[in-house]
Amino acid sequence: MIDESLTDRIYEAAFVPEFWPDVLHTLAEMTSSAAGTFCVLGDRGRSAKYTATDFVQPVMDDIEAAGEWQTSDEVRSMFSLLPPSSFIYDADYFPKEILETNHMRIDRVRPLGIGGQIGYFVALPADEVMLFTMERWLHKDRPSAEDLACLDAVRPHLARAGLTAARLRLERAQTTVSTLEALRIPAAVMALTGRVRASNPLFETVSDRLRPAAFGGIALVHASADALFQEAVTNARRSDGPVRSIPIPAVDGRSAIIVHVLPLLRSAYDIFSGSDVLVAVTEAVRDAPGPSASLLSGLFDLTAAEARLSSSLAAGKTLQQAAELQGIRISTARAYLAQVFHKTGTQQQSQLVALLKGTQTF
Repeated sequence: MIDESLTDRIYEAAFVPEFWPDVLHTLAEMTSSAAGTFCVLGDRGRSAKYTATDFVQPVMDDIEAAGEWQTSDEVRSMFSLLPPSSFIYDADYFPKEILETNHMRIDRVRPLGIGGQIGYFVALPADEVMLFTMERWLHKDRPSAEDLACLDAVRPHLARAGLTAARLRLERAQTTVSTLEALRIPAAVMALTGRVRASNPLFETVSDRLRPAAFGGIALVHASADALFQEAVTNARRSDGPVRSIPIPAVDGRSAIIVHVLPLLRSAYDIFSGSDVLVAVTEAVRDAPGPSASLLSGLFDLTAAEARLSSSLAAGKTLQQAAELQGIRISTARAYLAQVFHKTGTQQQSQLVALLKGTQTF
């Protein structure tokens, strides 16, 4: 069971980045880790935005000052390797030779008694990677299954909040208007009743898919997507609430879009003048390659198995081929697919594939 206060703090940190260290510290304690970090790395490590718990923040500052992100083989590999669909132990993911020559680890953190990492990263547009890590104590380096499960339970929340923080360049949100502009995507803030309180000019560019509704609200023109959206808005403050990223399939020559619903909690509630929900819209790119399983997991709250199946389908595999790749029965694959249909608001495999192929535009 996810601690509701923790998910509240995760979404709060999306808009108030100085709260990330406290969130990361909580996750580190829950997994018997030494420290935690959150980074957005761009241009193959040549640029970096980051935050960390107090124990390793000075080390991160030293790494940045020395320009070591861009010389790290481990960082470079994250821009080319297939991202994982869940939190993983680094020794189970990266080639041994990369880990053995990682001087950021050997020279910077090992003297602090830190060994390996539990990590989860997502490839973002504009050649960026979003990375969450838990630094492991040397004396209890390999994480337990419970440690990984604990992090995976909050992974969709971390992914969605982290994607928003990356959009804001890990800068503190200031006011409703300035923050909506800073997001650089169509966005609006709403009350739990569904009433729109403010929006940015870009929100008008999707007015053909998000139409005005009664009492100052909005509705999605796609019926099944609208049902998911209205449920997400009404229950946005529940940690165990419904899917918070709702896709709208392509129609009439327009690309598919994804509508993200983020709760505005604690300090974020005050920043947005008492609004309860942020609605942000991203547009899919036509003919884009298939998305990674990790991005699908983060956007649509898919399980690791559902995300792997969806990623295979988006890459052009048949359901039978996708099932064989995962080593599961076709009946199990069909059951996974039914859950994916429900979570993405789609009804046909071709419709799902068309949608998923453009999701990496967030």
